[in-house]
Amino acid sequence: MTVAQLIEALSRMPAEAVVLLDSGDGLSAVGGLDFVAAQGPGAPAEVILTPNMDD
Repeated sequence: MTVAQLIEALSRMPAEAVVLLDSGDGLSAVGGLDFVAAQGPGAPAEVILTPNMDD
């Protein structure tokens, strides 16, 4: 999924909805994100969602 696809999907959701991340062992609220620039020829830039560690 690209950032554009994610933004499009999220734009159809209620603004007050909480974003959760399914880790396989349960759900965690998304606490932030990190951007990683492309790491070589043909490699895409990446956005990594990180869980909220306060939960």
